[in-house]
Amino acid sequence: MATLIDTGDSMGTPGFEAIVLAGGLGTRISSVVADRPKVMAQVGGRPFVEFLLGRMARQGLTRVILATGHLHALLEAHFGERWGGLEICYSREDRPLGTGGAVWKALEMAVADDVFVLNGDTFFDIDLLALFRCHRTLAADATLALKPMRNFERYGAVDLKAGRIIRFREKRKTDQGLINGGVYLIDRGLPAQFPMAGRFSLESDFFEQKVEEITIGGFVSDGYFIDIGLPEDLARAQLELPHLP
Repeated sequence: MATLIDTGDSMGTPGFEAIVLAGGLGTRISSVVADRPKVMAQVGGRPFVEFLLGRMARQGLTRVILATGHLHALLEAHFGERWGGLEICYSREDRPLGTGGAVWKALEMAVADDVFVLNGDTFFDIDLLALFRCHRTLAADATLALKPMRNFERYGAVDLKAGRIIRFREKRKTDQGLINGGVYLIDRGLPAQFPMAGRFSLESDFFEQKVEEITIGGFVSDGYFIDIGLPEDLARAQLELPHLP
């Protein structure tokens, strides 16, 4: 498996850390996670977020910042300062900041030039090194991992041209298209360039609004994908995730 350690190519050493958005309330699956953060929903006897962290560790990341909020103490008690070879840090929000506000706050703790960002309730099995190379080749400000999908209406789609996202489309019934897979690589300097205070959405208030102003790359992967935001998908994760290679 390719790793993010010492690629030896002309692009230099890749970013080695990630932010995982772990403060979600899990409203739609509250019957299952009422007593814990959504990312701690049990899948195969393990918290869902462990599958994300384990896959990142196997690809060579060494540091993860968990952006926490709702019931943050449970996450901190479970993972502590180290887990599975990863250094674990915590960026705690004392009021809801949305995905954008949570990322902007967590980036204050980041040390890499480019930082991976993962939605903690989504598992998208991609090659992070390939995503990094795509990001650097495009000289992008942010690069989104995109999943090809058929017959969907739960997600918006994106239009891609020469590796760059040129348009975000609203949710609607779509025969086939590319959806945002919830894994990003972003320039740590974006908050200084675009200071945005308080609560905002990284997706709709930043990416969609700035698509013509900054370079947003698109990295297409057909890797395994699941979003546990709905009870039926959480049930499917129970059957599928523990058996991934």
